[in-house]
Amino acid sequence: MAVASEQEMKAKAQEARAKVIEAEVEVPKAMAEAFRSGNLGIMDYYRMKNIEADTSMRENIAKPTSSSNRPLTE
Repeated sequence: MAVASEQEMKAKAQEARAKVIEAEVEVPKAMAEAFRSGNLGIMDYYRMKNIEADTSMRENIAKPTSSSNRPLTE
């Protein structure tokens, strides 16, 4: 019974991942349509990319580094 339940949970997790991937595919399509319809301008796009880059930088700074990747201090 427990094995069947575990397999069912794994299947549900895989389905959820598939739905996320499907949704991620729609993002570029929606952005292209927003550009065409005039709802998204080039400065809006650059502002969004800048926010994404800033968020990525902050996430990388917040990650703990392993001892082999630490810079040497004097």
